[in-house]
Amino acid sequence: MEITGYGHSCFRITERGHTSVVTDPYEPAPGLSELKLKADLVTVSHGQPGHHAVNLIRGHDYVIAGAGEYEVGELFVTGIPMHVYDEEQERVRENVAYLFEYPNHLTVLHLGNLHRAPDQSTIEQLGEVHVLLAPVAGGQGRRGDQVMEVIALVEPNYVVPMRGAMDGAAVERFLKAMGVSQPEEKETLRVTASSLPEQTQIVLLRANRG
Repeated sequence: MEITGYGHSCFRITERGHTSVVTDPYEPAPGLSELKLKADLVTVSHGQPGHHAVNLIRGHDYVIAGAGEYEVGELFVTGIPMHVYDEEQERVRENVAYLFEYPNHLTVLHLGNLHRAPDQSTIEQLGEVHVLLAPVAGGQGRRGDQVMEVIALVEPNYVVPMRGAMDGAAVERFLKAMGVSQPEEKETLRVTASSLPEQTQIVLLRANRG
């Protein structure tokens, strides 16, 4: 399995011979060039403006933008509702996390625009998570705390922080909280069932511009 990051919550997940996925494609913006990606499936985790540019992804036959259980080819996708009510703004902040399970049983959990940590029962339903794609930016470090809680509950083999152009300080805070001074940085994370690390590893993906 290969996972490539394109900035923010947009990733491309591929497994040879199986369904390819692009998560949360975004519109071009200052510092973000236009995505030129191809995939079989596009997922949308939240309605934040500019982060659901499905039309930019070539070749896709399927779009998932809500909770539920899906099967696309031999890929199983579970959409987990993680909405939260914002009392200050009196509105619901929508978010759907997605668990991708490939036929070789490698799994990826994309947390989307996380606003709250999932409860214990939700975590137990997820089963084993090999790669956690996690947002770490957020007001006053709250999101980083939530991600730390998810990591403690899920115990993934890899954690890949979602990285926006302005999220450097948040990533540094997260790495410090995790006790990581020199994280591994890669263009692409390659994952095989036979070489999963026993201890959780933090991997920073350089934002590929398509």
